[in-house]
Amino acid sequence: MLTDVVDALVCPQCRARELDSGLGVGDTDRTLWCDRGHSFDVARQGYVSLLTGDGGKFSGDSAEMIAAREVFLGEGHFDPIAAAVSAGVPEGSDVVLDVGVGTGHYLAAVLDAHADARGIGVDVSKFAARRAARSHPRLGSVVADIWSGLPVRSGALSAVTCVFAPRNAGELNRVLVDDGVLVIVTPTSRHQRELRGPLGLIGVEEDKTRRLGESLSGLFEPVAESPLEYSMMLSRNDIDALIGMGPSARHGDPVARAAALAQFPDTTEVTASVTVSIYRATNQPRRASASL
Repeated sequence: MLTDVVDALVCPQCRARELDSGLGVGDTDRTLWCDRGHSFDVARQGYVSLLTGDGGKFSGDSAEMIAAREVFLGEGHFDPIAAAVSAGVPEGSDVVLDVGVGTGHYLAAVLDAHADARGIGVDVSKFAARRAARSHPRLGSVVADIWSGLPVRSGALSAVTCVFAPRNAGELNRVLVDDGVLVIVTPTSRHQRELRGPLGLIGVEEDKTRRLGESLSGLFEPVAESPLEYSMMLSRNDIDALIGMGPSARHGDPVARAAALAQFPDTTEVTASVTVSIYRATNQPRRASASL
């Protein structure tokens, strides 16, 4: 819940030291506020929006994409990835933040594996935040745009996880404790390779992992890099949900794709192929974000 992690949050309006949680008489009368008087209503679904200005440049996943993600992840197809992310988070971690939290699937797995940890799920999509808010009792769900600055105290986090999501290296370094851990999952060029051509899905660059390291250079140092590849047996409904939850849902001709998918057999063997990279934040003076 938000009350469990409010000590790690900051006001996005004025850079106040922290947000306090104010609970009204009823469940629908909850507010977070800072010591300078800015207040933020907690939605009845349990999340809070800490977007500022124009609300961010990106709208994030739609309600349909989040529903598809919930269906696919609920079948356990990516559970090995969730287990690898959980294993990458150090024992004894206090507050763990998941960037692009989506349904909360991966962060919930981390919290299940680390009984004393608290979680903050950040996503620019309010539909994601709604679903993530009910994914785990120790997870606080926040709508925020990582490119505008995270509403999180500097040096407040033990670990950050980022699964198939964009990264703002400067902000992630700022919010981590010295030597804090960043766990990143990126797809390889073999990921979903059986589906790309027949269904016109977006491809993955061959040098994605190398470019990841370059983008983090100077702020993070590599600790470990592990390939994870396995086969999934997917039904046509599974494949439809897999497409619907990702970026390919917004590209291509959906009618032609549906017709192509209808030609698939009842089950198809599909490759899941990712790289799990672990980095450690370099020790350096904490820099305040321009937006915070």
